[in-house]
Amino acid sequence: MMNNVSRRNFLKVLGASGLTAALAACGGSSDEGSEPSGSDAPAGTVFKIGGIGPVTGGAALYGLATKYGAMVAVNEVNAEGKIAMELNWQDDEHDPEKSVNAYNNLKDWGIQILVGTTTTAPCVVVSALTNTDRVFELTPSASSVNVLGGEEIGADGPRKDNVFQMCFTDPNQGTASAQYIDEKGLGTKVAIIYNNADPYSTGIYQKFEAEAASRSFEIVSVTTFTDENATDFSAQLNKAKDAGADLIFLPIYYTPASIILKQARDMGYAPKFFGVDGMDGILDVEGFDKTLAEGVMLLTPFVATAEDEATQAFDAAYKEVSGEDTNPIQFAADAYDCVHAIAQAIEQAGITPDMETADICDQLIATFTGDFEFTGLTCPVGEVMTWSETGEVTKDPKGMVIIDGVYQPLD
Repeated sequence: MMNNVSRRNFLKVLGASGLTAALAACGGSSDEGSEPSGSDAPAGTVFKIGGIGPVTGGAALYGLATKYGAMVAVNEVNAEGKIAMELNWQDDEHDPEKSVNAYNNLKDWGIQILVGTTTTAPCVVVSALTNTDRVFELTPSASSVNVLGGEEIGADGPRKDNVFQMCFTDPNQGTASAQYIDEKGLGTKVAIIYNNADPYSTGIYQKFEAEAASRSFEIVSVTTFTDENATDFSAQLNKAKDAGADLIFLPIYYTPASIILKQARDMGYAPKFFGVDGMDGILDVEGFDKTLAEGVMLLTPFVATAEDEATQAFDAAYKEVSGEDTNPIQFAADAYDCVHAIAQAIEQAGITPDMETADICDQLIATFTGDFEFTGLTCPVGEVMTWSETGEVTKDPKGMVIIDGVYQPLD
């Protein structure tokens, strides 16, 4: 298999006409996501890769990013010619019940491996089904430990040994954020605003608070909200301001974060803001004033404006697939890495598409928890990522800051 730089060099050499042909073979980039796309190889010679994520609705930015990132990777895998993949992406609108329906559609289609789901709440439900059905699952961005299961990582229910994550778990994000804020001296009095009805947000907050106890900054305000009242944050912001907070930690998604940034400016309050991966994509919120995000910081394993060759080639290919002149967010890179990690593991283990789905699952589990090392877009250049027996990925996050409406490396 090509290494990542060689793979992206291939895309550059392919040129505009060749890339157009590759995308035509992929069946276009329809947001419906219900038509399989990818290889035209005969049945029984192609791996059936399913994907689930919201390509419509309020979280569509995440689902479209993962879909397009996976499409770029499938195009590359098929162009290399060592194995063939077919991708079937299903829309779940960030709704657990609809995600189950999407998974059932994929089962009817003959799914062998799942890249998904994109968001946490649907993935918690669907991962229980893939575990029962023995379908190998690698989620790009569902970060709750409950996706994985198992008391050893603090999750409810038994360990789902078939489920792995490309993203950091929520506890790891909370701990890493507290460490980063302290070590970089970003704030001395920290306020937190989190969604207490969202397991993603709550999980990050809890670990952030625990880690903060041994750090040099002080948590001076903790306030919450739910999806039902995520339109007015004046009470939360006023409490933070009255407590003298010079930094607000936002372990939340980009939609409520965009409202918080606007309301903070309207009241003349200008602390530093620090978020996590759920805020990636805030610049693409329709109608959002990008100047509101000036100086906003977050931890992410991927920065599209990084100057390394691999990132720049992915950025170009992603724009071709999506048909938009918008830089890919972290979720796109995570999905891209999912597909390539699966392809590398398939080759390393000698797995063939005519095998039973359960046997494919068992061999991929053994490979990912063995001596498997993967170099992808979402780990620092020159380093590798590995997976533990709990399904968690090991890689280092990067700091990112928004300057002049563009994501820039913070370090």
